[in-house]
Amino acid sequence: MLIKIFIALAVVVIVFAVVVALQPSEFRVVRRTAISAPAADVFAQVNDFHKWEVWSPWAKMDPAAKNSFEGALAGTGAIFKWAGNSAVGEGSMTITESRPNDLIRIRLDFLAPLAGTSYAEFTFKPEGNQTAVTWSMTGKNSFIGRAVCLFINMDKMVGGNFERGLASIKAIAESAVKK
Repeated sequence: MLIKIFIALAVVVIVFAVVVALQPSEFRVVRRTAISAPAADVFAQVNDFHKWEVWSPWAKMDPAAKNSFEGALAGTGAIFKWAGNSAVGEGSMTITESRPNDLIRIRLDFLAPLAGTSYAEFTFKPEGNQTAVTWSMTGKNSFIGRAVCLFINMDKMVGGNFERGLASIKAIAESAVKK
């Protein structure tokens, strides 16, 4: 009887491992919005990490997080480090590419709750009197990350925060235009 239990348990573990191994090794989350403001105004909100505290949904999740800035004041080479509660974790962001009013690429190095590296990208495309803004994040899932994604949908978990962040940027940029 005990042998049957061990065999059944081994089969469950093997099946679970196979299911996890078959999950996508990469993820991508994308959100877009149109903002009634010039690309330069919208770009400025993202290109300077000092401005993120006003619009970033993660800043609102832990207003007491310990934040620091290194490198360039804005644009390529700017670094933002944070350590906060379990909702925001700990890590750093580095702007790796900044093309004014067009593109910002960011490397995200997470230390906690799970270590890993992801990449974010913001694009800014003028469309008439609006700017189409796209915020995306890509990354690779480790075996543990793939197991977590069986229970937590990355797009739903992060996508809602992207939507809130874009809505905040929209409010800030559009109110500046009205002044």
